[in-house]
Amino acid sequence: MLNFLTPANLIADFIILFICFPVHEFSHAFVADYFGDDTPRLAGRLTLNPLAHLDILGSIILIYAHFGWAKPVPINPFLLNMRSRWAEMWVSLAGPMSNLALAILAAIFLRLFQVITVPTLVLDIMRNIISINILLAIFNLIPISPLDGEKVLMPFLPPSVADFMNRIRPYSPLILMAIIFLLPNFGINIISWIVTPLMQLVLKGLGVN
Repeated sequence: MLNFLTPANLIADFIILFICFPVHEFSHAFVADYFGDDTPRLAGRLTLNPLAHLDILGSIILIYAHFGWAKPVPINPFLLNMRSRWAEMWVSLAGPMSNLALAILAAIFLRLFQVITVPTLVLDIMRNIISINILLAIFNLIPISPLDGEKVLMPFLPPSVADFMNRIRPYSPLILMAIIFLLPNFGINIISWIVTPLMQLVLKGLGVN
């Protein structure tokens, strides 16, 4: 874990905390507000101010484990579904897509910095920003509540499967924790099997090495 406490990683983590996390949560809030749900606005989340979005535990874990989270944006599914059956899906998709957009932007800057020859530290910071944003985008699209992927998938499920997902939702955080922390102890690392190949594919597509 201490391998993450390098200058490049720490600087990248603070950029994630104060720019990327706020952009992710603001994206959720903005799209919800667009679809007529003023819950995020009333909760003070329709802003890029990091203080409105940062979660203390998620921020600390990001520094030490290179992966963390911000406070979820509150939404009102009833208001969203009144506007469109797809509204909640677009609200959920907005966060991961913002991370992908930030990764693409950082990749453009990385390519530029490689041409003009900046210090290696700067290049390492950009690579870290790209990797973390891709990780956040892919991880959040895993279809298990409370991750965004569940809401993205729900409109496409047959009623019987959607009903099953709704019934297990109260237990989904425990299921997710078991998948992340318990199963790897038995050689079953589902997250790594899903996330790592996709990350490598996206990094290759962005020309990041």
